[in-house]
Amino acid sequence: MSQLTWQKSSFSTHQDTECVEVATGLDGTVHLRESDRPTDVLTMTPTRLRVLLECVKADGLD
Repeated sequence: MSQLTWQKSSFSTHQDTECVEVATGLDGTVHLRESDRPTDVLTMTPTRLRVLLECVKADGLD
């Protein structure tokens, strides 16, 4: 995973230390992490990411 190019959320400022970062693997997988915990990475397919985002938007997480 060290070869991934991470991008910070556009809602983060340059000084933010707690922001979501995303990277795409060569195999098409999507990787998410919190910038203050860079070794904890969620890896999923684009389809699973879409389902996760839909659930978050619908306030479906406890």
